[in-house]
Amino acid sequence: MSKVAVIAHAGKTVGGGLEELRQTLAHAGVTDPMWSEVPKSRFAPKRVRAALKDGAELVFVWGGDGMVQRCVDVLAGKGVPLAIVPAGTANLFASSLDLPQDIPEAVQIGLHGSERQLDVGKINGERFTVMAGAGLDAQMIQDADGGLKDRFGRVAYIWTASKQLRGDPFKARIEVDGQLWYKGKASCVLIGNVGSLFGGVDVFENARPDDGLLELGVTNAEGIGQWARTIAQTAIGTASSSPFVQTTKVEKVEVELSRKVRYELDGGERTTVKHLKAKVEPKAITVRVRDGA
Repeated sequence: MSKVAVIAHAGKTVGGGLEELRQTLAHAGVTDPMWSEVPKSRFAPKRVRAALKDGAELVFVWGGDGMVQRCVDVLAGKGVPLAIVPAGTANLFASSLDLPQDIPEAVQIGLHGSERQLDVGKINGERFTVMAGAGLDAQMIQDADGGLKDRFGRVAYIWTASKQLRGDPFKARIEVDGQLWYKGKASCVLIGNVGSLFGGVDVFENARPDDGLLELGVTNAEGIGQWARTIAQTAIGTASSSPFVQTTKVEKVEVELSRKVRYELDGGERTTVKHLKAKVEPKAITVRVRDGA
């Protein structure tokens, strides 16, 4: 049996909680894992580094997208497989890989599943697995993280988004692989590694986390009317079919903004910036998935 580490967000739960995870691992023969619980995902990287230093050969992560992102930021390029027990609000990365919110099944996949090498994005020096964005989505996440998300889950995102639709746009200059691609007003810039947001809404068509490329989208929709049209078009087709949206695939992208705008990655808010620089790191992380996934 590999030397197994467990990095768990103590504030997240699914099924019978962390006690069920301990028991399930023990029944599978992992009786003494390197166990570490953190109160916030930002404390996870230090625990992952310690586990790797102690010889971990497999790292289980318990939590949501933010927790996975913090751990992947350290694990990328190390060659140590990642196993995920989805216990967050959206679990977009786990959902994109068809990983279950069922502890026994997730443990079985983590211990004995196939290994899939996946890309990660890196933006302003920090890696992400799902999406990074500046503008409306980041402000929405900041508001939802003020306690609403823990109380109301996904509904918190919808509620806070509705409050942000009247926000002022900013000007953006975007270079793709060294060439000018977009210049003009924008209300949201998204850089994705997978295609779907919660609810199964496809933001980026034909996105794959193992194609060596990132997805880039920018929208200049303003106000409730234009955003309603954009969201409706996305729900019945693709975001790129909206007249307010442009998308493309990139290896690297640089974004200059006219004013400081908050950005986020994998559902976690970050600071306000006027400059974003992102690139893809192909096949940087190994994830245990279902056989054939």
